[in-house]
Amino acid sequence: MTGFAVLAATGLTWHLGSDLRQLTAYPFMVNALRAGALVAMMAGAVGWFMVLRRQSFAGHSLSMIAFPGASGAILLGINPLIGYFGMTGVAALAFAASSPRGGRAGSREGAALIGTVQAFVLALGFLFVSLYKGLMSGPIALLFGSIVGISNYDVTILAVIGAVTAVVLAVIARPLFFATVDEEVARARGVPVRALSFAFFVLLGVTAAGAAEVVGATLTFALLVLPAATAQRLTARPVLSMTITIGLSIGVTWIGMAAAFFSVYPIGFFVTTVAVAVYVVAAGIEFAARRSGTRGALAVGKFQT
Repeated sequence: MTGFAVLAATGLTWHLGSDLRQLTAYPFMVNALRAGALVAMMAGAVGWFMVLRRQSFAGHSLSMIAFPGASGAILLGINPLIGYFGMTGVAALAFAASSPRGGRAGSREGAALIGTVQAFVLALGFLFVSLYKGLMSGPIALLFGSIVGISNYDVTILAVIGAVTAVVLAVIARPLFFATVDEEVARARGVPVRALSFAFFVLLGVTAAGAAEVVGATLTFALLVLPAATAQRLTARPVLSMTITIGLSIGVTWIGMAAAFFSVYPIGFFVTTVAVAVYVVAAGIEFAARRSGTRGALAVGKFQT
């Protein structure tokens, strides 16, 4: 029984135990939940720095660049993961090189390069799709995500990449935060700002590629930016803010997967909708706190998102 046939045969009962048993009864769905958790943790941690560093445009572009990478891999008959990571990795290095000083905001020339590369590779992606002569229901899945087709091999690859990403981010987190908050002082104190910028762009590219495998290239950006932006509205404490970001990222991913499992619509729509709803609630909490002049347990911060 294929994944799509299983989805057609399932139905939401609104009985929590029964629905959870349905959700975890099929290997493809267990793989999707595992991959979703791995991707969500990566997207939460890296996306937190992306929002803080004001590099959302670069994150959006890398998310979109994942699409031509995967469609090109399918055209060549190889695993789409190779295309995801290969294309976004090369683009991330190019984006990092476009910032002459390695600053968080980059230059106008760098922004122009990012926009140009994004437009060109998107055109390539649609060319690859049109050149493919086989059955490619894949374009919708590549753009908007799918819970079907994630294999044990994919989960293993994502686990290895996630572990490496976590280790690298843990090593560079403190100097990266310093360089993000006060770049000039960090540079004066000998912090390798440009090297950190290169490393972070690579992490961002890898994370965008991994997330695109689950939620789709078009909506990967939502997973990168919305949980982080939500957490940074709620608290100015870095560790707490990142913890909330990762928790929200996992939560919206799993909720989106469950909703996609019991419907005929792609996961990306549900993940984005839930993430936007949580962001709106957080914005309302922040607004109410500022109007009342009080601060709750989560101190409303001043992160510039």
